[in-house]
Amino acid sequence: MSVAQQFEALQQVLRDADISVMFQPIVSGLEKKIVGYEALSRGPSNSPLHSPLTLFSTARYFGLLTELEMLCRAKAIFAFAQHQFEGLLFINVSPESLLEQQHPSGRTLELVKQAGMTANRLVIELTEHAPIDNVGLLQNALHHYRSMGFAIAIDDLGAGYSGLRLWTELKPEYVKIDRHFINGIHKDTVKREFVGSILTMAKASRSHIIAEGVEHSEEFNTLAEMGVEWMQGYWFERPSHCPQLTHAALGQQLDAVERSDGQAGGLHSLVIPVAGVHHRERVVDVLQRFQRQPSLNSLAVLDDNNVPLGSVHCHALSQVMLKPYAMELHGRKPIAQMLASDSLIVDVQQSLQRVSRLLTSRARQRLEEDFIITDAGQYAGLGRVIDVLRQITELQVRQAQSANPLTLLPGNVSIHECLDRLLKGKLAARLCYIDIDSFKPFNDIYGYGKGDEILLGLAQILKSICDPDCDFVGHIGGDDFMLVLRSDDWHERLDKLNVQFQQLCRRLYRSEHLTANGFEAPDRDGNWRTHPLLNLSIGVLDLTSEEAPGVTAELLAEYASNNKHLAKKRQGFSVEISPLQGADSHRGHGIRVSHPHLV
Repeated sequence: MSVAQQFEALQQVLRDADISVMFQPIVSGLEKKIVGYEALSRGPSNSPLHSPLTLFSTARYFGLLTELEMLCRAKAIFAFAQHQFEGLLFINVSPESLLEQQHPSGRTLELVKQAGMTANRLVIELTEHAPIDNVGLLQNALHHYRSMGFAIAIDDLGAGYSGLRLWTELKPEYVKIDRHFINGIHKDTVKREFVGSILTMAKASRSHIIAEGVEHSEEFNTLAEMGVEWMQGYWFERPSHCPQLTHAALGQQLDAVERSDGQAGGLHSLVIPVAGVHHRERVVDVLQRFQRQPSLNSLAVLDDNNVPLGSVHCHALSQVMLKPYAMELHGRKPIAQMLASDSLIVDVQQSLQRVSRLLTSRARQRLEEDFIITDAGQYAGLGRVIDVLRQITELQVRQAQSANPLTLLPGNVSIHECLDRLLKGKLAARLCYIDIDSFKPFNDIYGYGKGDEILLGLAQILKSICDPDCDFVGHIGGDDFMLVLRSDDWHERLDKLNVQFQQLCRRLYRSEHLTANGFEAPDRDGNWRTHPLLNLSIGVLDLTSEEAPGVTAELLAEYASNNKHLAKKRQGFSVEISPLQGADSHRGHGIRVSHPHLV
């Protein structure tokens, strides 16, 4: 198509207002609802200007960008209102068009009013296709829009010419991260670092982050875990003239992902897919690879079956090869002879806590030395020490925010997350709801100071009997605790709990109460009577690795609590055990005790 033909085709589009508008939903993964739509304009389907890239670049070339954008804006606003969509409408605007003298002032607000909408539902999304020479004028233009009630968004952060500068100077309400940084983010540490830094900046600037180009459930999960709440992309719905996605359908889609995401722990998010080196590769060739890729700290050395033998670290290899005659002595030798003798190799299924302890226990582990991650014995990639430390810190912060103020054990939020992970991962475990018998009358007689000693002592005992790699202990509140045991020797651990708890209590009783094996105190009705010494009642729910349809974390806690009430009907230390029967069989029938067990 000649230049003249392009100009005529554009003029024809403008004369006939031959623009179609498609909409793509923007969703909140946290709230599981549609929060808005981005309007996307297209030229005539039978025209060379159908593509938006060609359409707008042609208009820019002929100085008709403002006319085209105003047409697209009007089409988007009226179509949005006609469909009666909920939420916000994001419309793309080129910054250079806002700076043109012929840009009609007040026209957008007029269109919004004509469509029966309010200004606070419209977001001006700046789409940058050329460098912006005068940010000051752009600030003035956007101040004009804000004064009318519109919000501002920056599109494709990371892809434009001056995205970060615009962010800091324009202070937009919304910032969209370019799809390049979202594609494959679950497999790319650098992209996660970039998005993480954007989230940190967003907190300081109070901007709302939107991730563009989400196309896979793994990307959604990673972004959600990182704290990105709003997203859009093909995985939710492709752009269309009339999107069919509903709140209910979105909720079902996200629920299905949550149920299928069985990987509760593990190191999958830490894997850096760096190709390893064969154990017979020459030292000089490996050294050259480090030189070609300065960002590499370490490389895994693999055998013929892709099984890691160890690792070689850049700084250690460089120090050796800088010595006199080192190249002549070692250059042609296989890299296997230069392996680090204490390379850390961990399976991808290992818990983050265990890997953290392994790293911190290694006195010679350096922050710049990566460790090796395997999957079923095969090399999967490298992991960075700093990433482990960062995730551990984030985990500790989250747990501290919901921790019980007395015992500092994880509180109800963390307990719920733990039970939810068990269900998602179809993990076998024993849920132990623990209660102290006679605790209230003990408090009344001995005082709250001694009562707190009991609670703190029990918390320490529970932590001591747990395997930190697979077990969990939380404080529900008062004298109620939740112990999740995945260890095979859980019976022995509960026996140990009883013995140590009785040792703790005996140090606090008065001698006359020990002799009488009880104490006088008012009951819940205020009547004085003899109460037995403190004991533990434990309701155990045996959770298998099979799928439990209809069962939620709340129901698990309820079933274990019901077993606890059954255990309290017997004097002394008692444990009531039942298997999980499924939501339908439990409702209205209580807990079916298959094998009550008095430890």
